[in-house]
Amino acid sequence: MIRDHALSDFLILNVDDTDATRYAKSRILIKAGFRVIEAANGADALSMAKSEQPNLVLLDTRLPDINGFEVCRRLKSETATDAIAILQTSASFITLVDKINGIECGADNYLFEPIEPEELVVNIKALLRLSLAEQDVREIDKRKDIFLATLAHELRNPLGPIRNSIKLLKTLNTNLSGKEFELLDIISRQTDQMVKLVDDLLDVSRISQGKISLDIETLNVRDFVEAAAESSSNLITDRSHQLSINIVKQALWVSGDKVRLIQIISNLINNAAKFTPSGGKIAVNVVKEGHCVLIQVSDNGIGLDVEHLQNIFELFVQHAHTEERTHEGLGIGLALVKNLTDLHHGEIRVTSPGKDQGSTFTLALKLVEQPQDQVPAAATPLLPRENARVLVVDDNEDAANTLSALLQLAGNEVRTANSGKQGLAAAQEFQPSIIFLDIGLPDMTGYEVAQAIRKTENISLCYLIALTGYGTETDKQMALDAGFDLHLTKPLDYEKIESINLGL
Repeated sequence: MIRDHALSDFLILNVDDTDATRYAKSRILIKAGFRVIEAANGADALSMAKSEQPNLVLLDTRLPDINGFEVCRRLKSETATDAIAILQTSASFITLVDKINGIECGADNYLFEPIEPEELVVNIKALLRLSLAEQDVREIDKRKDIFLATLAHELRNPLGPIRNSIKLLKTLNTNLSGKEFELLDIISRQTDQMVKLVDDLLDVSRISQGKISLDIETLNVRDFVEAAAESSSNLITDRSHQLSINIVKQALWVSGDKVRLIQIISNLINNAAKFTPSGGKIAVNVVKEGHCVLIQVSDNGIGLDVEHLQNIFELFVQHAHTEERTHEGLGIGLALVKNLTDLHHGEIRVTSPGKDQGSTFTLALKLVEQPQDQVPAAATPLLPRENARVLVVDDNEDAANTLSALLQLAGNEVRTANSGKQGLAAAQEFQPSIIFLDIGLPDMTGYEVAQAIRKTENISLCYLIALTGYGTETDKQMALDAGFDLHLTKPLDYEKIESINLGL
């Protein structure tokens, strides 16, 4: 028994080109209670490992076509087989160097032949126990990713109505006092902070699952550094910090995703602001060093001790608490910075003289040649502000009603529906030119509704906008494949909606 499993639950792939040796090993394993399949060469071993998915490969190093070291390396480099335990055996390579070489190629253990039957069985049992433990860890990690994605998605839903309600209050009530406007601004800023935390949760989940992709272009470093500073300006102002930006006059160009690079720099500035007492100094310096550009964010805040220098970029790790705890966050921002930097093939590092002596985060990116032609972006037409017939379909009534009210204030004729079937009926009766359609409806998915709309003659040409809490490239592609013209991630920013080019 191995932790609630009978030995017959485990499949062993026995790989050896010598018939007699292979037979002897198989007999030992079968007698112990394991199920066994066999391969006599490296090619067959690779093929059977992929198709049969054994729990363990008993792998001889000397094979006629591919040596066992290379077979081991290939098995561990393939996603389909990297979790299979490998026990290498050899009667030829019997030095410590050989054993090290085998383990460095990915083997979980290495035994010299001849091997006593009891030694072989006990080593296989030990590796299977370890493999089960690793499977548990992977499953927990997978559940964690799913939980984070689900949590972030669910948190997105109420944020849209909150944002819309704030804008409605400011627009509808022209007699608000200065204090009332101040309170609404506070709600708005805190809502934006919640949106950022949710976005960070989603990004961490996407990166860990390999679901994030970059929109790569050639960028002027000055553009995204200044944009990042602007996006952090509210926090800087709230904390009464002095922010200085010093960028070398020479134009520096890198290859990257502008949105993600802004996110990296903004997170570094925000981190400095959070852990620097009010009235502190933060500096962003951009310099060229060899073939790289260095973007340094320095502060005179609480600093870092040696322990935190080692793990500051790990997920959910936070360094020393400040007296003002309101801005500390979840310990996600710097982990996200590290992951996004790795995706850009850059380097992020941190230095600090010690506690209460500030810290400096340095982002290093490789420089590229200046692009020959820089074509200015064309102006984006605005969403028609009046006389558009708009249908909003969302099972969250607060979200549907607040978005509807904002669209009506802009002069549009608007109707709402709270399910897929209601949306289809309303679309045929109302014949809107624009439909905002939630993906997660109670009776049908938004994809199914979109496909039905595209097949209905009198409404098939309307402009379809997908609303969803999920915003990966896969989600966007699924929306386009279902017939949507545009994919928007909740919570909606009405200013962003106003700038949409609907092609109408």
